[in-house]
Amino acid sequence: MTYEEIQKRLKELGQIDMFGTKKEVKELPNIMYAGETLEYLMSGFMNGNTWLIVCTNKRILFLDKGLIFGCKQLEIPLDKVNSVETSKGLLLGSIKVWDGASAMKIDNVQKFALQPFVTAVNNAREALKNNNQQIKVEKNNDTNDYIKELEKLAELKEKGIITEDEFLSKKKQLLGL
Repeated sequence: MTYEEIQKRLKELGQIDMFGTKKEVKELPNIMYAGETLEYLMSGFMNGNTWLIVCTNKRILFLDKGLIFGCKQLEIPLDKVNSVETSKGLLLGSIKVWDGASAMKIDNVQKFALQPFVTAVNNAREALKNNNQQIKVEKNNDTNDYIKELEKLAELKEKGIITEDEFLSKKKQLLGL
């Protein structure tokens, strides 16, 4: 995504919390993969610094860009996210993202940003899961197509319509050998 596309997406999302994270938002085009989309983002406090927390269609990013030095980046692939936990205080809230082995906790998050972030993570995880299932179905269908084609060739060979050499040649072609 380009910076302009990110700005357009932020306008589509409506109310978001980017307090103290403008430099991280400007860094996003350098960090996001080709084909990766921005689902939601917010800011919070972790390890003594303000961080940008980004949910994409592939991962959750935690970014802290220094004034002088580079950018600290942590990420959790969506398929590794076990759960997202939120808690709300009087004015602010916190969020924990569990990846099985550990949790990333972000404090001082605007309360209004918590639920949209959790919803974005859950929707992105579900879409990723459905996409992976579709890929498995397509691979199974491809395998079934090879088997059916080989069965047809074997029948043609048995009936004497094609020779053994023609059968072996077509079999190698189908199997990519």
